[in-house]
Amino acid sequence: MANAILFLYGSLKHGGENHRLVADQVYLGPAVTEPGYRVVSLGRYPGLVEDAANGLAVAGELWQVSRCCLLELDDFEGGEGEWVRRPVAVAGREGVEAYFYDGPVPEGAPSGAGWPLK
Repeated sequence: MANAILFLYGSLKHGGENHRLVADQVYLGPAVTEPGYRVVSLGRYPGLVEDAANGLAVAGELWQVSRCCLLELDDFEGGEGEWVRRPVAVAGREGVEAYFYDGPVPEGAPSGAGWPLK
């Protein structure tokens, strides 16, 4: 497996509390998804979800990560069993993946186009 391109939207971004996990990887710059997603507040962390009906273009960062880093992130993000890595549509890019929230979205949870929510 070669290096992967990840769309980061929450605690792994610059300034996020888990950024240390990607700090030694290659930052490719800011990015925005195609409309069709939403960042949902899950309390301390956000979760990216698909929203075909009312989706937004979500802002985040693109990172090129090594295979080793990707495997560590998979363990970290998948540890609670509620985040899964899968393809995400990012404007102007192919082959990008993100960690999607795969658990139940709390009723009435605030959501928006970026984290922290504004």
